[in-house]
Amino acid sequence: MFVTDAQGVAADPIADNVERQALREAVRAIVRDVAPPERRLPLDLAEEFDDELHAHLAKLGALAIGAHADQGGEGNALDQLVVLEELAAGPTSMAVFMVVHYMGVQVLSVHGDADQRAAWLAPLAAGEAKVAFACTEAGGGTDIGRAMRTTARRDGDDWVITGEKCWISGAQRADFFVVLARTSDGTSIDGITMFLVPATASGIEVSEIPTVAVHGLDTNTVVFDEVRVSGASVVGEPDLGFRLVLEVLNRERLNAAAGAIGAGRAAVEYATRYVAEREAFGSTVGSFQAVQHRLVEAAVAVEAARGLLVRAACVEVAGGRADVLSSMAKLTASEAAVRATQTGMEVMGGAGFSVEHPMQQWWRDVRLWVFAPLNNDMVRNYLGEQALGLPRSF
Repeated sequence: MFVTDAQGVAADPIADNVERQALREAVRAIVRDVAPPERRLPLDLAEEFDDELHAHLAKLGALAIGAHADQGGEGNALDQLVVLEELAAGPTSMAVFMVVHYMGVQVLSVHGDADQRAAWLAPLAAGEAKVAFACTEAGGGTDIGRAMRTTARRDGDDWVITGEKCWISGAQRADFFVVLARTSDGTSIDGITMFLVPATASGIEVSEIPTVAVHGLDTNTVVFDEVRVSGASVVGEPDLGFRLVLEVLNRERLNAAAGAIGAGRAAVEYATRYVAEREAFGSTVGSFQAVQHRLVEAAVAVEAARGLLVRAACVEVAGGRADVLSSMAKLTASEAAVRATQTGMEVMGGAGFSVEHPMQQWWRDVRLWVFAPLNNDMVRNYLGEQALGLPRSF
């Protein structure tokens, strides 16, 4: 932590009570013991998901945070932020996984009926199942409603889904998909239905997309070829599924911001320790003013973004309108993380370039948050309209 109180104790506005402090310490201990650099970096190079870490998080109860009380869930957005900050400071791919996981938890907790919660949410919250969101398509990410070509047609009591989804995280390991498909002619928002589709359903084909980062979580195209599901698979009402996605965007942006901040904070702290020991020209590199200034600027950017994140999360928890603040938090956090990791790479020199150090992984992985969820320029467009009252620019 960068900021301390008058007694020198680290100030933690997110873990603001005993329970959250204990949660932070527990997740940090799991990362330290189960996913230290000497274990997680080889997994990243091998592009393997960390099943052991996932199991420990499930045992802790971290996967059930935000789940419906019927499934043993407790906690709120602030608790999820604690988990994501700590994971992103180490095994960043697991932080990305958890952002998707918590989206599934929120959708099913708020909009799933009792049967859906029992069948899908309960194993998800217990760590016995994994979910992938099959929303985006090759023809559009942000403009998903207009670009959607995946369709679902009624066939008796069933629905038949046909189409192709792109950039789907975790699809190879998913036990079920949350799928958006157009079910009627409508607007860019309406006419789209949300379905729960088991990964074992006939007609599903998953193909991996090689990526430059987040190697511990697969990215894929998913083809649905006449995939038949029952009417009980519909979440909420037919034709209104996209609105359910819009309702989880605030939480997704908050969690993404926490992931970016966790990695950015870790990068600054790691680089600071390195330059404090690295010697050049008869002194430590950390004694050079130019190096100090760059690290200070990176630390300030991360801490400022964290302040916005806390404010946005408090509004979200209180039931207020958090869309503008959560968008601001995601924008500033992602850019602060990019700045922090770039600074870390440069002040560490050749050491930062080595895969033996975690800096290169943070440097690669935080780039994801610049365009997901939602490209930062589209975030700026949204804020221009919603925060400043300017004309819609897209």
